[in-house]
Amino acid sequence: MKRALLTFGFAFTLALGAWAQTPGYKIDMHIKGLKDTTVYLGYYYGETTYVKDTARVNHNGDFIFDGKEALPQGVYMVVLGQSWIFQFVVSEKQRFSLTTDRADYVKNMVVKGDEDNQLFFDNLRYNQVKREESEPYIKIIKDSTKTEEEKKPAREAYAKISDNVMAYQDGLIAKSPKSLTARLIQITKPIQVPDPPKRVDGTVDSTFQLRYYREHFFDYFDLADDALIRLPKPFYQEKVYEYLDKLFFQTPDSIMSAINGLALKAKKNQETYKYVVWICVYKYQRPTIMGLDEVYVRLYDKYYASGDMDFWINATLKKNLKEYADKLRPSLIGKTGANLVMQDEHLKPRSMYDLKTRYTILYIFDPDCGHCREESPKLVSFYNKNKAKFNLEVYAVSADTSMQKMKDYVKEMKMTWVTVNGPRSYVGPYSKLYYAETTPSLYVLDDKRKIIAKGIPAEKLEEFFMNYEKFLVRKTVPKSKGD
Repeated sequence: MKRALLTFGFAFTLALGAWAQTPGYKIDMHIKGLKDTTVYLGYYYGETTYVKDTARVNHNGDFIFDGKEALPQGVYMVVLGQSWIFQFVVSEKQRFSLTTDRADYVKNMVVKGDEDNQLFFDNLRYNQVKREESEPYIKIIKDSTKTEEEKKPAREAYAKISDNVMAYQDGLIAKSPKSLTARLIQITKPIQVPDPPKRVDGTVDSTFQLRYYREHFFDYFDLADDALIRLPKPFYQEKVYEYLDKLFFQTPDSIMSAINGLALKAKKNQETYKYVVWICVYKYQRPTIMGLDEVYVRLYDKYYASGDMDFWINATLKKNLKEYADKLRPSLIGKTGANLVMQDEHLKPRSMYDLKTRYTILYIFDPDCGHCREESPKLVSFYNKNKAKFNLEVYAVSADTSMQKMKDYVKEMKMTWVTVNGPRSYVGPYSKLYYAETTPSLYVLDDKRKIIAKGIPAEKLEEFFMNYEKFLVRKTVPKSKGD
């Protein structure tokens, strides 16, 4: 629910604030075969679509979209009913006409007054012709009954068609490099990574290609071009996520450094600046990799708490971001976990810090939680098998106020570890100390009470502890002089 709320607040704010205070737009349209109906001017923003304008189609198929303020550049669409019927581009010139036929919107499109849309539709038509030319060759290439030798002529013919398409698009980019059409084509161009150079001693630099690819990843993609946010496919978001996921170590320091670099490039344009920071906030508010929720907290501190994003963010959304960051903050990996003191089934206070084992597993559950009923037996099995092996203990916290429910659950699940009732706390709500808005929630603390892991499924705990202890051994082994 929180994620949806944050997303909605952001989208609504952007939709209100995106339009630049520049001269307006007037797009005259005629569609043969369409009459006496209502159409909409739609646009894209990341993964979402919005409606900007409405027009009534007369009995001749004529209609006009117009407004006093210029449209942000990007790909727009004419929407009829619940679906778009064709797309076009809006760039610098925003007074032009488009005439077409329902029989084939793209093939029959006639553009007047805008070179960019002429390029856009010429490219669509050219690609359609080449797709039709390539279909018989693709059919042969995909035919599992044919040998590679039999497919060879088809592969060569298909490669020639692909080369022709690339040459056509390269020519378009060279002729009209600043057009939106050229910028859209350019973002799909692959980065050509050269072979790694040899060192003086003849060895190959094994990290060269990764470093080169990272440094040139955005050669064909201008992070300060907000038109790239308004595309039918969320290229901007996908490009940023690919960069962060594939080209950097998945640690908070590494990821945060990369995001700061992206934000600096995008900062030339307020629209792209707020967008790149936001999609990173969205990505790391519930990351798939353990420990990267720290990136969310750092992003909030650097870009929102600092006031850097105050030029667009509203007070309610900023408050939501802060509350979530503050919930995560106390229990990030690497932090010292707070002590918990709660009553056990005998109404005696039990302190988590009193457990003197090498590792402590904090397990927060709810007796009525279905997922907990699946996870608890797995944790019990792990515990019985590995308690002595890894020198660990479990401190389980029942989220329900009922002491009887807790007792029944402990008995049913055969939980022989320390179990306490969360609401009967001597140190305040556990939720203020450990983020646990869903149950079950699990944390692993070492003997210094430092949080070393969280959110690990019980079935993966043995693997985690084995790998972690190997890591500790490698960490303590002194390096030889030759290393």
